[in-house]
Amino acid sequence: MPRVCDRPNESAPGRRRIQPTAECAHDAMRKSISLKLRAAKRVLSKLDEASMPFALTINGLSKTYANGVRALDGVSLTIPTGMFGLLGPNGAGKSTLMRTLATLQDADAGTVRMGDIDVLRDKPAVRRTLGYLPQDFGVYPKVSAEELLDHLALLKGLTNRRERAETVATLLRQTNLYDVRRKALGGFSGGMRQRFGIAQALLGNPRLIIVDEPTAGLDPEERVRFHNLLAEIGENVIVILSTHIVSDVSDLCGRMAIINKGRVLLAGRPTDLTQTLEHRVWQKVVDRALLDEARSSWPVISTRLLAGRTLVNVVADAAPAEGFVAVEPTLEDVYFAAIAGRLDAREPVTDPA
Repeated sequence: MPRVCDRPNESAPGRRRIQPTAECAHDAMRKSISLKLRAAKRVLSKLDEASMPFALTINGLSKTYANGVRALDGVSLTIPTGMFGLLGPNGAGKSTLMRTLATLQDADAGTVRMGDIDVLRDKPAVRRTLGYLPQDFGVYPKVSAEELLDHLALLKGLTNRRERAETVATLLRQTNLYDVRRKALGGFSGGMRQRFGIAQALLGNPRLIIVDEPTAGLDPEERVRFHNLLAEIGENVIVILSTHIVSDVSDLCGRMAIINKGRVLLAGRPTDLTQTLEHRVWQKVVDRALLDEARSSWPVISTRLLAGRTLVNVVADAAPAEGFVAVEPTLEDVYFAAIAGRLDAREPVTDPA
């Protein structure tokens, strides 16, 4: 005989109000707990999948534009989980590489794989796992941060209103924008706008995040805040930081590459690359009037003014002339030496892992 889970409420004459029995309430509680456990398992499964280390493998990537500019010339890199810095001067090919990885333009040759995804051929699959903050990130100035992020979340496929609202609130808190969530984006500072850009890039739990020149124009305080945010999100996913600011890479990235004229000049850990110049960087104060002569006489990698004096840095196995003193190498020295072509075959060119 079927069990009856509801019975009339006898304490209310004239009304037939249904009350659940204790047994039915217990069944309902068990079902609720079971549903919550299943949901939790799904979330944990996604987190486990997202935290599994994987790599982006680029092999022989080339791109030549219609005007004849060869933006990428056989680029090969292996980019593991974590923060990866792509360092190079303006016009080096960084943005072309970023747009290609973000499926916004095609390459002429080469392959790119992210786990089991063919990045160049299966663009929809890439976009489902991609977060992208381009160099020029536009916003609707009269729309609030909360409204625009909610709209972008809907476009990303978050159709459940409650889940979408929770996701938007979480991301605005993570990027320290929750208190200004109802403020129009046109009133945001440059740093706030960049943090909003990161918030939209994090929609959909991406496994690959690309940020192109994200700290250009930020004041020191906003730059530090943005650095902290990138370091936090770069623990379990691939974050490619494209920049021409050396300190961005030295502060944030466990691995890096230097690119110029479409070619990878160096790749590896910043500390390892810096050590290749140990005992080989020399510095001297020179008269500004003699700067051109110094450049033609010595293997100069950089010059800068300090307290009204002109400091010249050179790379050499021994002091190139009287007055030079040995200085500790920095990543900036590595960068300038690579761009200037002052590194010889003793330096590592690529780092496959």
